[in-house]
Amino acid sequence: MDHHATLTRNGARAMRDTTLTLDVLRASRSLTITRTEAAAALGVDPRTVTAGIQNGTIPSLKIGRRVVIPREKFLALFDTERL
Repeated sequence: MDHHATLTRNGARAMRDTTLTLDVLRASRSLTITRTEAAAALGVDPRTVTAGIQNGTIPSLKIGRRVVIPREKFLALFDTERL
């Protein structure tokens, strides 16, 4: 499988074109990820990520009506060197 994300017109990573893993998210330069992207990287249903956002275990930002997840804070949840 190709784990390289392609660039869109504005230079942002198009993570939807790749199989998402935590390693792919680590290599990304995006500041935020979506609930769907987080769910794909974790191998869970997006509703599970939504529940984590609602109960505070997954960090999130509300921008207008959209809810996004700060990529670095999300990845820090899985940083084994800090445990």
